[in-house]
This record gives sequence, structure tokens and C-alpha cells, in this order.
Amino acid sequence: MSKLKLRPTFKNDVQEAAFWASHDSTTYFDHSNSRRRIFTRFKPLAETISLRLPKSLLDQLKALTNKRDIPYQKLLKRFLLEQVQSALHLKTAKSS
Repeated sequence: MSKLKLRPTFKNDVQEAAFWASHDSTTYFDHSNSRRRIFTRFKPLAETISLRLPKSLLDQLKALTNKRDIPYQKLLKRFLLEQVQSALHLKTAKSS
């Protein structure tokens, strides 16, 4: 590989981000010894959605959350996760 360029120093993150957005990192770093890393402590990205629910259903959900002392969105995510995993498990079991 040819000789690598010296990495510049930056005054702030914005300046650095602008630099790397317009320059090829292979002229500054030797990627031949790089290894893929998995960062297990990072939380998966969440995507915001809009969901319309009947008011009575939302009221019932909020009543459940008051009993369990957790936010209603967290409880709703838990319910959805359980149902999706259950449905996927049943579908996989049926196809076997």
C-alpha cells in the first residue's frame, strides 16, 4: 500500500464530520488489518410511528399501566413484542 497521509487535527466535531464527508478515509487509514466488531451494549434503533387507537382501548391500557406502575408506551411495546414473538413461533412450528 502507498504511504498514508497524516490525519489532520480538527477544532470541533462539526469540522471533522465535514472533512470525512468529503474525503476518502483509505488515504489516511490502513484498513487491511481491520476487524468487524459487534457492540453488544448499543440499544437497537427505535423508529417513531403514529398509531391511532380507540380512546377506550388507550384508557384501558393506561389503567393497566397505573396498576403496574410503568409508562403506557413501555407496556404497549412489551405486549406487541410478546404477541409478535408468539405469532412467529407458532408460524415456525406449523411450517416444521
